[in-house]
Amino acid sequence: MPDLPPPQDAAEAALFAECWDAVLSYADLCTAGAGTAHQLADEAFTLGMRELRAAQGAVRGRTARLPVIPQLLTAVRETAAGWESAGNGHKLDPDLRLWLNSEAAARYTGPPLGRPIALRGLRDMPEADATLLWLAEVESLPLPSVARRLGLDPLTTGAELDQVRVLFHDRCHRAHRDAPLDAECRSYARLLDAVTRSPGAETPEDLSRHLATCVPCAEAAACLRLHGGGIPAALAGGVIGWGALAYLERRRRAAEVRLGVGAPSGPGARTDDEAARGRVLRGSLLAAAGLLSAVALGVSLMPFGTSDDADVSARDDQKPVAAPDTPHPDPTPAPSRSAAPATTRTVPVPASPLPTPTRSRKPAPPPSPKPSATPSPTPSTRTTCRVAYHLDDEWSDGFQASLRITTDTPLSDWQLTWTFPDGQHIGQTWDATPHQTGTQVTAEAKSYNREVAADGTIAFGFVGTRDGGNGAPTGFRLNGEPCANG
Repeated sequence: MPDLPPPQDAAEAALFAECWDAVLSYADLCTAGAGTAHQLADEAFTLGMRELRAAQGAVRGRTARLPVIPQLLTAVRETAAGWESAGNGHKLDPDLRLWLNSEAAARYTGPPLGRPIALRGLRDMPEADATLLWLAEVESLPLPSVARRLGLDPLTTGAELDQVRVLFHDRCHRAHRDAPLDAECRSYARLLDAVTRSPGAETPEDLSRHLATCVPCAEAAACLRLHGGGIPAALAGGVIGWGALAYLERRRRAAEVRLGVGAPSGPGARTDDEAARGRVLRGSLLAAAGLLSAVALGVSLMPFGTSDDADVSARDDQKPVAAPDTPHPDPTPAPSRSAAPATTRTVPVPASPLPTPTRSRKPAPPPSPKPSATPSPTPSTRTTCRVAYHLDDEWSDGFQASLRITTDTPLSDWQLTWTFPDGQHIGQTWDATPHQTGTQVTAEAKSYNREVAADGTIAFGFVGTRDGGNGAPTGFRLNGEPCANG
């Protein structure tokens, strides 16, 4: 693959630095390992930037196109589809391969009027407005950062974003009306527009029943609803398709990391220096990795047993996606370039593969000094793990949830099981691999988060479906041991 041409000017060089971590984050979702993720990101970044340059050189201001980051994420999906067609699908995530060969993926390349409404609505907006909406809603950047990137007044950016949301609603409403709808869908189009504009409007029963059975209108409702926090999912799902919710969660975490290590605010503070922010982040990650390694070494020297020989060599796919030493397209002739992390995966801890220590159970003293008395063991009710289940969002036939597990003992691998009380079914999952049999669900570790230090945490999330009730799951067990709630 030829190298990416150098940036044409300073503005494009800054653009390269801003967009790379988003491309790598989505590429990592689409592939089976970190090394393959970088290969996919390199090819997609090169393809996407060349397409953007070609579009700019055509008819400026006349051709409807996506903002830069959505365009590059689309290039990742298209490059992955090219791998699948060329016989390299084994490098991709298995779920993505199924999706690429489904009717859902065909919508993104099919007739324009049949494409997702959010994609059509965003493409129909002025590029500056669409960029503001994407950075704030999908990339989860705080408004002051968005204002600096786009050269806006920080005091008025919030009001501008509200106006842009209304504009996105109007464009999606027009796209919905222009779509090939049947008579029943057309009869509900005006009512759907009115209900989604007002935050206090209740959905009529007949419209609610229609949305429960009509996929195009339900998709339109998600795009049109100005309130309730549904715009990010509608945008990401409409533009990139597969892995949209997982991408949203990664970008939210990446934004939190950037906020935690950014330069101090105040007069004279260089808060817009992205390169310096990347260097601070790199130092923080290295310091954290060193601290965690020291803790693991201390655990390995504790006198609670010995371990068999184990393979402690680091796996390629255990590296965090945004490892500081990872090469990426270098748009400038400068020796190096730092970037914010693509994801906020926990840095794998090289913990010693010692067997997990078990708590001893002391036998109760015999009731009498008679030699014939047999002491009976007192069972321990103390648990070594705690699970916090949080329902992030729910709708008529589905929901989104996240789990956070805290373990008192170090783990070299983990598996969490639970039972759904109302027959819910787990769907797309990030940071874990799910399996379900009936109401019993098992979530297994990914290759990059198998090892957990003592008093460490595990976090993952998923989207599920339901038919009626949506009670919290029960019977959490970590590697077969019961866990307490909370």
